[in-house]
Amino acid sequence: QMTDRRPRIKEFLSKFFRQHDLAYDEDIFALGFVNSLLALQLVSFVEKEFGVAVEDDDLDLDNFRTVDRIAAFVERKLVAA
Repeated sequence: QMTDRRPRIKEFLSKFFRQHDLAYDEDIFALGFVNSLLALQLVSFVEKEFGVAVEDDDLDLDNFRTVDRIAAFVERKLVAA
């Protein structure tokens, strides 16, 4: 059974979007919330929290655009590992 990682990802992102209840399918880049520092912190969080290595090839905005996509990316990395 697949672990639902979305609540944990949302919890992390919510620290940056305090006034906004982020939906799982909401595009965080389109909302204008993401700067380069947050992007780096997000990658670091994904690596530490879920034990996956984010490679240069993985640094595609589409992998990190929504909570759903981040969770799917983590799942793909764990399955491949």
